[in-house]
Amino acid sequence: MKRIVVFCGSSSGTDPVFEARAYETGKVLAQQGIGLVYGGARVGLMGAVADGALAHGGEVIGVLPRFLSGKEIGHAGLTDLIVVDTMHERKTKMHELSDGVIGLPGGFGTMEEVFEMVTWGQLGLHRKPVGVLNVDGFYNDLSELLETMAVKGFLKRENQRMLLFADTIEELLEKMRSYQAPATPKWITKETT
Repeated sequence: MKRIVVFCGSSSGTDPVFEARAYETGKVLAQQGIGLVYGGARVGLMGAVADGALAHGGEVIGVLPRFLSGKEIGHAGLTDLIVVDTMHERKTKMHELSDGVIGLPGGFGTMEEVFEMVTWGQLGLHRKPVGVLNVDGFYNDLSELLETMAVKGFLKRENQRMLLFADTIEELLEKMRSYQAPATPKWITKETT
């Protein structure tokens, strides 16, 4: 993997472990020669993941919507900062620049971004690995929700396994490297559940 997009909170959360693990994620990506693509901000977990990569010689590309760049939250020390017009353009550009997707803790925006990327994969629009770093159990409930979706017939098991979960960045990267996109169609019928 040449580059990975990381979606995460523009806030730091209530526990210092979130910021520490975001920084560590950037550091490990840089140490493994993987470029970071992220939302371009200098605040919250977004700033921490960028700082971790930059401090260890990594390539860091930020993609920031114009309306946020006017609020002076853009990170000044990046390898490259791409300014786009809309949030949709931001996700599209980040997807184009990356070979995989990682979600760190975050709120609505992070969830929307991760789920759009895994949905694109489910629909066969890409074959990239999509995973979440389960910092301090942050994504435990999401894992349970995916199980409920599968049990209730809204998600095939093959598609449920498309969203990778790991407790460490090293474990997540290993899962991403060995990821094989499912060959089965998305659609669920009574015959395929």
